[in-house]
This record gives sequence, C-alpha cells and structure tokens, in this order.
Amino acid sequence: MEFSEQKIGEQFQEETKYARSPHWPISSAKKSLPRPLKPSSPQLISLSQPHLDNGPNLWKVLLHRRSIREYSQVPLSLEELSNLLWATQGITAKASLPWYRTAPSAGALHPIDSYLVVNRVERLEPGIYFLRVQDFSLEVKNKGDFSRQIAQAALDQQMAQAAAVVFVWVGVIRRCRQKYRQRAYRYVYLDCGHLGQNLYLAATAMNLGCCGIAAFYDDEVNELVGVDGHEETAIYLATVGRKESSSNTCLQ
Repeated sequence: MEFSEQKIGEQFQEETKYARSPHWPISSAKKSLPRPLKPSSPQLISLSQPHLDNGPNLWKVLLHRRSIREYSQVPLSLEELSNLLWATQGITAKASLPWYRTAPSAGALHPIDSYLVVNRVERLEPGIYFLRVQDFSLEVKNKGDFSRQIAQAALDQQMAQAAAVVFVWVGVIRRCRQKYRQRAYRYVYLDCGHLGQNLYLAATAMNLGCCGIAAFYDDEVNELVGVDGHEETAIYLATVGRKESSSNTCLQ
C-alpha cells in the first residue's frame, strides 16, 4: 500500500545520510573540484570481454574471501578492471529484454549505476568514469586525481586513497520506484548488496583486495560523481587494489 502523504522510503533515505557538522571545516579540496568534462560527444573506452577459463573454484573463493584494506601502489590492468565490472553488472544473455546479468535485481529493473574513481589503472587516466552496461564501455565523466577527495568523502578512510579504484554504486530510485513505489528503497539496497558480493568474489578469485564502504558523506560522494543525491544517490562504495605483498595468497 502506498502512503503518499508520508513518503516513508524517501524520508528513510534522507534521514539516514551522513553529513559533516556545520562546525567542521569543509575541505578545500571539495571546493576546488574540477568541472566535469562536457564534450560534444562522450569519450568512451571499450572494455574487453571477461576471461572465464581459469581461476579457483567457487568454494575456494568463498573460503578465502576477506575484506582487504591495505593495497600496494601497483596499478590494475584494464583487463582486470573489465573482469571486475563484468562480474558485477555484465550481461550474460541477450535473448530478450530485460537482458540477463551476472547479479539479480528486483523486477529485473537494475536500478544501480556504477561509477568509478580511478586512481591507478593501466591505460586509463585518473578520473571519474561511468559504466555503460549495454555496450560494456566506460564513459569519461571527469579527468583528474580524485583520490584524496574520495577518501575524505569516505569519512577519511585512507584505503579509498590507496586503492587502485573505488567503485561508487548509485541508486537510480525512479527506475525501481515506477513499479514498487516507496518499497523500492528496500530493493535498491538489496540489489546493491548483490553487486558488492559479486565484486568481493571476483576480486578474491583474481587475488586482488576488496573492501566495501557504507560509511561516507552522502552529498560529497554524490557531488564527486555528479548526481543529484535524491533521484540518483550513492548507496555503497568498494575499494579494490593489489594486496600488499605480505598479504598475498595465491588461490590458484
């Protein structure tokens, strides 16, 4: 049943956001964000198809999955990033719309968009990128080093600055609300959890470190990736990078 006068889902979303206290100084880095690129046509980077023919079995990956918060400074390859993106939102069959993906979604509506804060990935300039699921490519949103800004927005968790890439999952609320109304807010969070676990398992299979982040200043992350914070709002972050040599454990 829809309680239109109450808008309980929207109220929940707004009242559970983290925000800096008015008494805390706002970082100067936040004030000086480079303006997003506005080219006449989007700059796209095609992603390679995933490599699915090797790696540990699922049971071993589940056994070894851990949250890894310390990363080396060695970059990821673009192929590794492609594998991680495919694991979270890759299309597995195009038999009919809606297409099947690697993660389930309530009503097959897939209300989660993926943005990346790229710090160190070979053949990619540091910056903000958006995953275009249908043609499996990355759209350049903003070029520049945002490692410090994303760490500050993540309640000063330095693993976001040290990681090779930070996944920013944004809920496009209207995509789910058109069918499920205020209950959509539940489903958006569930859907995002599916993506997060897929990323953890894929990273573990590739001997990479991964750690989810739910504690962040919502509006700062929203501003960083260029969404309005209401109809499109950051739900969950995850860091990925190469593990420090002391923690490397080959699963092959």
